[in-house]
Amino acid sequence: MVRSTPARERGTPENYRHLVARDQPRNQQSFLLSRRWIGFALFVIVLSGICIRLGFWQLHRLEHRLDTNKVVERHLAADPVPLSSVLEPGDEVDAQSEWTRVRATGTYDVEHEVTVTFTTRDGAPGVDVVTPLVMADGSAILVNRGWLQTGNNSDRPADVPAPPSGEVRVMGWLRQDSGADDNAVQPRDGQVRAISSEGMASFVPHDLASGYLNLRNQQPPAATSLELEPRPDLGQGPHFFYALQWWFFAGLAVFGWFWFAWIERKERQAAARPEPSA
Repeated sequence: MVRSTPARERGTPENYRHLVARDQPRNQQSFLLSRRWIGFALFVIVLSGICIRLGFWQLHRLEHRLDTNKVVERHLAADPVPLSSVLEPGDEVDAQSEWTRVRATGTYDVEHEVTVTFTTRDGAPGVDVVTPLVMADGSAILVNRGWLQTGNNSDRPADVPAPPSGEVRVMGWLRQDSGADDNAVQPRDGQVRAISSEGMASFVPHDLASGYLNLRNQQPPAATSLELEPRPDLGQGPHFFYALQWWFFAGLAVFGWFWFAWIERKERQAAARPEPSA
């Protein structure tokens, strides 16, 4: 006579499903320990770390800009001073002296005048007109006399307004040399793409002072005026919003990792679910 085994001893379908349900969470999360998902996690950690670092870098740039704005505001509010009191022979214009309002007296050297191509105002093409001002000691300073609208922004205009003749007293903002390469700052056919006293040194037969002046006024005035350089932008710039964007990308990378992990877990749950019987 065969002895029957009770249902609790041989295991019922209810008990089997309970055991499977108990083991499923562990089995469904084990894929996170695979080489593919560990590599994915390391990639997300590195990517989010870089984005966070770039966000703080933008904040540092914002702090630097605010500090620079304070220096510029102080210079623009001060009375003009003689150029010689700011720049001695051999000195260079730096971030602390840039935008100082300075005075200088001399005569314009029109023969060594150049135009700066690819400059625009409100979308219109034009050129900046840069003329050396030769001072009493024989040295000179480059003066950006202003902007002239042209038909295009690559050709040198034939009718550049002449500066005042004879001795001229000018007042302008002291500016740093451009850091562009030699191809941009060395004159070719009377044109440059950026202003630099170092790039103009071999073209002008005078000892050039460092930097240049953005003309604000001159006495006597020119017969035909050029459009002067606008006041500098003293806003905060986009740095704060760039920082937020980088931090958003960092958060998005972390969120993406959890999102794809959740998707794969759902797919594994669906694959492990038994097919309904007929």
